[in-house]
Amino acid sequence: MARPNAGTKGVPRLDRETQILSIASEQFATYGFAGTSVGTVADLAGISKPLIYNYFGSKEGLYEACLVRGGTLVADEIERIARGEAVGIQRGIDTLAGMFTLLEGQRHLWRLFFDSTAPTEGPIAASIAVYTDRIGALAEEGVAELMTLVGNDDELDVSAMTSVWLGIVDSLMNWWVEHPEQTADEMRQRCVRLLTALLDGGSR
Repeated sequence: MARPNAGTKGVPRLDRETQILSIASEQFATYGFAGTSVGTVADLAGISKPLIYNYFGSKEGLYEACLVRGGTLVADEIERIARGEAVGIQRGIDTLAGMFTLLEGQRHLWRLFFDSTAPTEGPIAASIAVYTDRIGALAEEGVAELMTLVGNDDELDVSAMTSVWLGIVDSLMNWWVEHPEQTADEMRQRCVRLLTALLDGGSR
């Protein structure tokens, strides 16, 4: 009788699950929930479809597991930087740098949270909301801190600037996904140049 935590072909279950989630995350991020099949993920992993259903229950369960794995990685990294000493725009730069370092080699994870074909109700929608809300709250905290430094505590200004910042982050991450030749360090340096031009360019 096989051990409960045994995988297939001698691969421990935890290792097999990690392999499946890595492949599935890239497929979902590239082709969307609607365009990804469990059969394709199984073929790429060199396993059977029933094994994926045994591990995750359904395609929805597989997608949710990918969200939890990716969302935890991203949100934990942003929280780690937020608890550091950097403030103002430096905190923003450090956040972007941390994201690039974390996601180099798996940058597709960012797109899991912005899939227009994903279910809008049920566990998947709830998981997406958990992590986007968590990331959004950290962004608002950082923006509020920045605005306070320049003497602005207007709540609507903070809200508007938070939307602007999240849009900048999303645009930069998507640009990076589309330019795989760009390394994490190159992106960090680029962000320093872009933000410096954005903030200081008009004063010259």
